[in-house]
Amino acid sequence: MYTKSESQKLDQLTTELLSGKIYFEVKDKMNDLIRVIRYHDWKYYLQSEASINDQQYDTLFALLKKIETENPSFVLSDSPTQRIGLALSEEAKTVTHSVPMISLDNSYDADDLKSFDERLQKLLPNTSIEYCVEPKFDGSSIALLYENDKLVRAATRGNGVEGEDITHNARVLKSIPLQANFAEKGISKIELRGEVVIANDVFKKLNEDRAKENLKTFQNSRNTASGSLRMKDPTEAANRGLEAFMYQIGYAVDHNNDSVLGESLINHFDNINMLYSLGFKTPQSEKKICKNIEEVIAFCNEWEAKRETYNYEIDGMVVKVNNLEQQNRVGATGHHPRWAIAYKFKAKKARTKLLDIEYQVGRTGAITPVAKLEPVPLAGVTISSVSLHNEDFIKEKKLRLNAYVYVERSGDVIPYISAVDESSLDDNTQEIIFPSNCPSCNSLLVREAEESAWRCINLECVAKSEESIIHFASKEAMDIDGLGRDIIIRFMKEGLIKQIPDIYLLANKKNEILALDGWKEKSFKNLTEGIEASKNKALWRILVGLGIRHVGVIMAKKLAKQIKGIYDLQQWTTEHLLELEDIGPKVAESIRQFFSNESNIHLLKELENNGVSLVHNEMNSEQTGNVLAGKTFLFTGTLTKFTRDKAKELVEKNGGTILSGVSAKLNYLVAGAEAGSKLKKAQDIASIQIIDEDAFLKLIE
Repeated sequence: MYTKSESQKLDQLTTELLSGKIYFEVKDKMNDLIRVIRYHDWKYYLQSEASINDQQYDTLFALLKKIETENPSFVLSDSPTQRIGLALSEEAKTVTHSVPMISLDNSYDADDLKSFDERLQKLLPNTSIEYCVEPKFDGSSIALLYENDKLVRAATRGNGVEGEDITHNARVLKSIPLQANFAEKGISKIELRGEVVIANDVFKKLNEDRAKENLKTFQNSRNTASGSLRMKDPTEAANRGLEAFMYQIGYAVDHNNDSVLGESLINHFDNINMLYSLGFKTPQSEKKICKNIEEVIAFCNEWEAKRETYNYEIDGMVVKVNNLEQQNRVGATGHHPRWAIAYKFKAKKARTKLLDIEYQVGRTGAITPVAKLEPVPLAGVTISSVSLHNEDFIKEKKLRLNAYVYVERSGDVIPYISAVDESSLDDNTQEIIFPSNCPSCNSLLVREAEESAWRCINLECVAKSEESIIHFASKEAMDIDGLGRDIIIRFMKEGLIKQIPDIYLLANKKNEILALDGWKEKSFKNLTEGIEASKNKALWRILVGLGIRHVGVIMAKKLAKQIKGIYDLQQWTTEHLLELEDIGPKVAESIRQFFSNESNIHLLKELENNGVSLVHNEMNSEQTGNVLAGKTFLFTGTLTKFTRDKAKELVEKNGGTILSGVSAKLNYLVAGAEAGSKLKKAQDIASIQIIDEDAFLKLIE
């Protein structure tokens, strides 16, 4: 995309901008900043190089953002700052692809490829056929539509004819240009096909980070990429390390709406290189022109042998007729193009014996069966344990103890059982009976409708205790200063705490705590003050801390407003709960089950005996005024007077309520800079008052 001379000039311009180059026209500075940021994005995301560090890049980005904030009329739709997408407030809409995204036919060995070549030789007699062979990325398919050089739409593959609009997430992927100079190629409208993937090293780091934060790790990069693309919040998608490889031009027309595929765009190999020159990530050294099917077979075998050293998940190679005119001549069936085929690699799997099953209990009480296997080497590691997910998985795979199973590794990271060897299902195998009681505390397990997991709902279950205590003390729940994850884990190892109520007895264990390495009088004082302060936290925080299924922060706040104390919920039937505002069947049933458990009531009594307030009182009320009582609010866009969390706090302290989306129930939409879809939707509802931050602050003065 950039010549050596252009790169040198842009590197020099970068140095000048970072040194404070003087401009007489602010628009010139903005344009130069856009040029260098695009250049450094290209180097980092397509060339895997970096000539400036993260801090310098952030400085340039902040300069551009400042100029655009001060001069909103200058902002370009394809500015690097505009990659920040807008979260979806409703279900993603369905869009129609310019041309269908049909599937590929599959081949599994050299004979299949030879048969593919023979069919083409019959369809194209007396014609020399050249093939382009490239990796088959194991990710999530995407279609990008550009009009007049601008990205206007991104969609999932869907059913091949229609897909989900995911433009809000595609815009945050820096490997997807917001603008590309298709005009110089004579193209006014073009739809590209690609695959969104996560590099193996990035996926590994992502899971390591999630494990440190006690979040559930992802099973494989393909599902993670697919799920990330469909998330409503683009900032979350941006944090997943997604990349998009473009592998095909599906549709392209000039300004007269005449197709240029096969005309100015002659062959696939050159078209992919053209996309690369325009700033797209495409297969480069990974693809090859093959003059005959023997070269194709050799190249496929070469890649199958080295797939484990490649930093992206690929499950095969794609073989395509290179010439587009020949592609058009052979056409397609209703299912797949005749001019392309996928050569599928052999699965990485091993056969071993299922010896036993252990049942693990998570914080939420979910019971996870874990298969214990005869140790078996697979893709460089020895596998001896594999998660079986849930009871349904065991039944679906027809698993039995002492049977032989096939183990595969997803993304060369996570092992899983792909199938049972049915020939091993003899009289020596045993049926697997999922437990009906918790393997730790023996409480009766519960499985909610439409869920696959069996759960223990006993808060005093020892296996759940560590994670339950960590959650109870966390910032989103009781927010106990001085009692973080590492301290809780250490205290549990030392036997200082076993259950949640034990937190409130730590003040009596001063000598034991001060005897631990690193503990001083001051740190003990901070801890006990934090614990004491938590005794009168808002009622909703206790509801969150209890870890009741489906009761998060928002639901807990709604519940707390409708009760006088925690024990009200014990008295109410499911029908009564359903009469409360915004309480649905799942939440009502979860609450009823929780308060029907005697162990949970015992825990609440212990908390109360230890001084924790379980009713509303003046000390635990977070509301300081009533000026917003009965009013509902929603914030959108970029806020400059306060953070989003502070805005919500101000509303609730003054008696108002925060809504999650635009509806007729909304009274006020507070719109900051760059407000998008929520603002447009609110403008169509006459009862909603649209105000800015200053007007909101006047409401609470």
